[in-house]
Amino acid sequence: MLLPATYQAALLLMLLSMLCWGSWANTLKLCPGYRFQLFYWDYAIGVFLGALFLGLTAGSHGSVGLPFLSDIVESPLESMKMAALGGVVFNVANLLLVAAIDIAGLAVAFPVGIGLALVVGSVWSYLVNPKANPILLFGGVALVTVAIILDAAAYRAREKRSKATSTRGIVLSLIAGVLMGSFYPLVARAMQGERGDPGPGPYAIATFFAVGVLLSTVPANLILMWKPLDGKPRVDGSGYWVALWRWHFAGILGGMIWCAGAVANFLGSGAHKVGPAVSYSIGQGATMISACWGIFVWHEFAGSPPNAKKYLVLMFIFFLLGLGAIALAPLY
Repeated sequence: MLLPATYQAALLLMLLSMLCWGSWANTLKLCPGYRFQLFYWDYAIGVFLGALFLGLTAGSHGSVGLPFLSDIVESPLESMKMAALGGVVFNVANLLLVAAIDIAGLAVAFPVGIGLALVVGSVWSYLVNPKANPILLFGGVALVTVAIILDAAAYRAREKRSKATSTRGIVLSLIAGVLMGSFYPLVARAMQGERGDPGPGPYAIATFFAVGVLLSTVPANLILMWKPLDGKPRVDGSGYWVALWRWHFAGILGGMIWCAGAVANFLGSGAHKVGPAVSYSIGQGATMISACWGIFVWHEFAGSPPNAKKYLVLMFIFFLLGLGAIALAPLY
């Protein structure tokens, strides 16, 4: 399989994961009026197809480790279960976070959900596999968390009428944040193997993870179609079958983009000196990538008040400082 041989290569992969995780949601914007629950069926399929594609290509070449299919066959059952469980936990968190954003708005759901996920995920992943300088790592995490809060403040300042903060929105954000921060340590544990033996490679882990995403989508998404948490009307499943073909393509593409980011992140995590805490923390910088799309492509802040733009400038400063600290943590 193809694996990063240097820290520089691993860092590029982690930055790629941040770019992919912060960009996949743009595919939903290509489907105006399409309910998220319907879009999510194709997204889950795309995650699985992306894992298979990368496994059969990059995971089947190179001189390091087992080829992809052999790695799948020889993976310990415990690693399979842990990786699949990680996929289930991520999937539930992802669905709850979208519902929280619909209810409470980005200004509440982002700092509570993503901020909490960053803290929980980085600390827990470090406990699973303690690599890198903890002062630089957690100092960088703190700076990125401040950047996320500033991002939310910019959205709040932009909104002429802020959404009323409901208890339901806050609770969903908290649950989503804890779960979103919990999936990566499960993946890190799956990659460690058993009794000192090397665990499955990143491509096999991503495939087991994608199976967890795909299988858990069926009950979780059906429940959210029947009883949407955002208070909107029930979702009619027939809408999926009459949707435009390009909407289905957009959903699958979104899933494949997210999966490419996951594989890149898993690859970076397993590199020398890096570890899961650093890899996950850099990947969660995806919030800033998402903000860049909103600012420079979708023009979400056109005509916004000056204080919103000040928050955005501060956001990028804190984010770059935090990202730099996290990137240096494995070297010192």
